[in-house]
Amino acid sequence: MFSDNKKPRPMTEFGGQPNRIEKNTKIKGNITSEADFRIDGKLEGNVKTSGKIVIGKDGYINGKVECVNADIEGKFNGELAVKDLLSLKASAIIEGTVSVSKLAVEPGATFNAACTMGKGAVEAASSSPKLQSTKTNEPAKVS
Repeated sequence: MFSDNKKPRPMTEFGGQPNRIEKNTKIKGNITSEADFRIDGKLEGNVKTSGKIVIGKDGYINGKVECVNADIEGKFNGELAVKDLLSLKASAIIEGTVSVSKLAVEPGATFNAACTMGKGAVEAASSSPKLQSTKTNEPAKVS
């Protein structure tokens, strides 16, 4: 008769509290998390989360991001793989490559990226083999 389904669940059941990188904070490195992330500072590195990424108006990421959903107001440069919805606000500046299932762009956003869309686009981007250099350190041969 009475169900617990209608009670709001605490954030900890969905992967923990959301994480924040505040304004005036700079981080170099890779981040892996199951919780949502809000970035108002600067991050040089990769982010992988099973949650949502929010890049605030003053936020900047240079690297690779893999997430379920993303809202971007700030700047992004690199490789972005969003499994569901990527929402670009009017102040967003995106450069690089983007793989997304759904895309929403507000007027005024700057989107200078190679974009692959569709349900299979994100899986293909994250499972594609990376190009390896075939260069070897052999001495030059004179003929």
